[in-house]
Amino acid sequence: MGEFKVHRVRFFNYVPSGIRCVAYNNQSNRLAVSRTDGTVEIYNLSANYFQEKFFPGHESRATEALCWAKGQRLFSAGLNGEIIEYDLQALNIKYAVDAFGGPIWSMAVSPHGSQLLVGCEDGSVKLFQITPEKIQFERNFDRQKSRILSLSWHPSGTHVAAGSIDYISVFDVKSGSAVHKMLVDRQYMGVSKRKCIIWGVAFLSDGTVISVDSAGKVQFWDSATGTLVKNHLIANADVQSIAVSDQEDSFVVGTAEGTVFHFQLVSVTSNSSEKQWVRTKPFQHHTHDVRAVAHSPTALISGGTDTHLVIRPLMEKVEVKNYDAALRKITFPHRRLISCSKKRQLLLFQFAHHLEVWRLGSTVATGKNGDTLPLSKNADHLLHLKTKGPENIICSCISPCGSWIAYSTTSRFFLYRLNYERDNISLQRVSKMPAFLRSALQILFSEDSTKLFVASNQGSLHVIRLMEGSFKHLHTFQPQSGTVESMCLLAVSPDGNWLAASGTSAGVHVYNIKHLKLHCTVPSYNFPVTALAIAPNTNNLVIAHSDQQVFEYSIPDKQYTEWSRTIQKQGFHYLWLQRDTPITHISFHPKRPMHILLHDAYMFCIIDKSLPLPNDKTLLYNPLPPTNESDVIRRRTAHAFKISKIYKPLLFMDLLDERTLVAVERPLDDIIAQLPPPIKKKKFGT
Repeated sequence: MGEFKVHRVRFFNYVPSGIRCVAYNNQSNRLAVSRTDGTVEIYNLSANYFQEKFFPGHESRATEALCWAKGQRLFSAGLNGEIIEYDLQALNIKYAVDAFGGPIWSMAVSPHGSQLLVGCEDGSVKLFQITPEKIQFERNFDRQKSRILSLSWHPSGTHVAAGSIDYISVFDVKSGSAVHKMLVDRQYMGVSKRKCIIWGVAFLSDGTVISVDSAGKVQFWDSATGTLVKNHLIANADVQSIAVSDQEDSFVVGTAEGTVFHFQLVSVTSNSSEKQWVRTKPFQHHTHDVRAVAHSPTALISGGTDTHLVIRPLMEKVEVKNYDAALRKITFPHRRLISCSKKRQLLLFQFAHHLEVWRLGSTVATGKNGDTLPLSKNADHLLHLKTKGPENIICSCISPCGSWIAYSTTSRFFLYRLNYERDNISLQRVSKMPAFLRSALQILFSEDSTKLFVASNQGSLHVIRLMEGSFKHLHTFQPQSGTVESMCLLAVSPDGNWLAASGTSAGVHVYNIKHLKLHCTVPSYNFPVTALAIAPNTNNLVIAHSDQQVFEYSIPDKQYTEWSRTIQKQGFHYLWLQRDTPITHISFHPKRPMHILLHDAYMFCIIDKSLPLPNDKTLLYNPLPPTNESDVIRRRTAHAFKISKIYKPLLFMDLLDERTLVAVERPLDDIIAQLPPPIKKKKFGT
């Protein structure tokens, strides 16, 4: 692998926002997740749970409800009283409609996907018609006395259950009138509580309404008579969320204690046709409130205040007991939040509403392999750049020379010039940015810092020449005819002649910067691209996909390289394919052209193309025999993959020079320490 001096960075004080809602789409096998800062993320569960799209947050957009409609359309609603539809191609907000009922607490799409219901602060339930272009208000249901906190359609689409404070209403959709009102018992552990909040309801096809509430109860109601059928006390705190499977044979609930309970419909006796709901499995994968749950055909999905998205497969639903049956816990975004200036040894950290620039520390000490060297100069926090306005930062980048910083929000693009005088740093904003640079999804500087590449959300790529304190627009690469696919990943060759851009549908386009034209398109692959980079000298494009496959494509020859064909023929090691976090960064050693450096959240790897590939019988993570073996034996048993798992969770890793690496870690304990305290649970013997 070679010896490197590693800057081990742990001062990136990044804390993900908590999860507020999740919505599963059965047709596309995608999961939408909204966070407390208004960010909405789309995960492709078929593509190894990769976060393929995201919509940046907004300070005034506290999302309380999220749902999918017919035709893969995604809607959200929140406390600002607006219903929002998202454009999943251009990756922006399509439109926002005010419901005129105050803050919106709940939302549900009809079983046929053509109607949308929202529950508001003023007690109103509003019905909207979903048209091909927009949504259109149809009518109000009977107004209730308190806010509508949860909604659920009957599978036939004729009735709706609405959870409020102290009662559940059942509405007739045709007339809009309430046909039943079911009062909920305020008793909690034998003590009468002031209010009982119905956090979630589910309407089953047999007329049963399941409710979860702030008294820790799961209750079953008969909607025809409005009576309570069964009661389960499952927690000493609120039960905050519920989701039912499509077959209606199981459902999942999440509690404020961090526990997820699974209920299943089972036969009373082995020969009986009579069935009843039984609490079968409790899961404790969260430390804080479980604010949202979803039920896919093969897994239970949960998320909450502790920021983790947990996907737990149902073992009885998984046909082959392989790695797909393993628990997944997603904490960090699958996109880059850190960029590096190698020349000045600077790191740019991206947060929701500000950027930080740090200069790495240095040492004059020497030591042997594995030693921790004392710093002769500590890391310096040089710059704290706060954004104006309520919008979150989408993307950011610092130039390799350290003299430029660019970042973008949803509606504005910013470019700054940095000037260094000894230990002081001054900032000069480049004004009068052109109108077409209003927003960017990805930003990248060329290796010599003379060009800036900007990918907009309309599918176009802008090439800009940078000069002292100013810029000049050189060219715009327009998207292919008939597409508005947004480019989410960019890579530029070290000589500045080639630019590779990857979109959300797994396609990679290569542009010739010298002649300003499209050079070629890499053959499409079934899984989305997670990282790409262009090697120096050879101009080979290395592409990593979400299924852990790595391809090498020769840009000059417009074909896959011989090494790439060999590895696809033999196949990757099974342990390599079973990793559950995507490769997020690829780089190259300037003096070793046969080496590819890449990392995911839990490992750093150097692939040496000159060595043979490992097969499934070979040890992937421990390829070298003891050091006392001869060099001949060591060489014979070594293989191409050199993997280190010392640094984790690893958000960023790159080469600063031939002998120096920088690794940015974010320990999970540091994140949990900054979260609000969880509900205290008494443990035995304390």
